Amino acid sequence: MNHVLIVEDEDFLVRALKDNLVFEGHSVSVAMDGEAVFDEMKKKRPNLVLLDLLLPKKNGFDVLKDIRSNPEYRLIPVVILSNLGEDSEIKRALELGANDYFVKSQHPIQEVMEKVREYLQGKGSTKGGL
Repeated sequence: MNHVLIVEDEDFLVRALKDNLVFEGHSVSVAMDGEAVFDEMKKKRPNLVLLDLLLPKKNGFDVLKDIRSNPEYRLIPVVILSNLGEDSEIKRALELGANDYFVKSQHPIQEVMEKVREYLQGKGSTKGGL
């Protein structure tokens, strides 16, 4: 069974993602702010992180930097789900090590779930998904 960490403060999106992931047989943990991420990762190491960039306490860019600089977690795929859609923000996230980037308003949940399935089956791309 794969484990997915959702780092998101939007309740509706957390519920939608979690319901889809659990339905497909995955376990899920949730961090509602940027400071809770490593606490959740220590409890159960995720196979994939779904990361928002606009978070309370610590933004997603800093969380991504922390994940990529930690030898224990740096190879875990990180898929960004954000309302930030400027080219500069997307480029920054990919340069910091995000594996994929989805602008929430431009991608339905099922499209995100298709990409999640690819990563959990080991077929995810290294970069892209814009």
